[in-house]
Amino acid sequence: MTNEWLEVGTIVAPQGLRGELRVYPDSDFPERFIEPGTRWLQHPDTGAIEEVELLEGQYVPGKNLYVIQLAGVDNRDRAEELRGYKLLVDKSDRPSLEDDEYHVSDLVDLEVYHQQTGENIGVVIDILFAGNDLLEIQLHQQPVIEDKPLRDLSEISRKTKRRKLKSKKNKPVTVLIPFVKVIVPVVDLEGGRLEILPPPGLLELL
Repeated sequence: MTNEWLEVGTIVAPQGLRGELRVYPDSDFPERFIEPGTRWLQHPDTGAIEEVELLEGQYVPGKNLYVIQLAGVDNRDRAEELRGYKLLVDKSDRPSLEDDEYHVSDLVDLEVYHQQTGENIGVVIDILFAGNDLLEIQLHQQPVIEDKPLRDLSEISRKTKRRKLKSKKNKPVTVLIPFVKVIVPVVDLEGGRLEILPPPGLLELL
């Protein structure tokens, strides 16, 4: 049987000298980082997954971070090796939800509609945790960015010239929408959509 995984956090740095790890959470459930038990780590480059044992953890107020201790990680050098690893749980291990609570994995890829106009604005690509949860929405209608006229390269230093000649792909434009009931009144998981009522200016990018 093949496991399916939920990513719940990212190891961002060692904490102290005894192997403790700072974890940036991708989950609203504190028990993922506090309750002892089996977790898994995913290598940031190879994607390889290994089983680990969470011994303990605690929330760091004001920093939106957890500090955890894993079995076998008992010094800073070993902790440093785990920088960038993803912390995973089994997808079947899903805490029960209250009304108007959702798993992050259920919200990603939902189509986003303006409730008043019916316009399909974009798609949810991520959830950010910063006080209030924020939906990151990639817009279907991307703004047009006009190309700037080319400068005379003879006026540019050789080092700058090499930098300017490197091609850059434009990153798709996204907006952040507070995930609160007054702005996101409808979440329809079965229909694969949510509806928003953005206050004036929230979607104005330019």
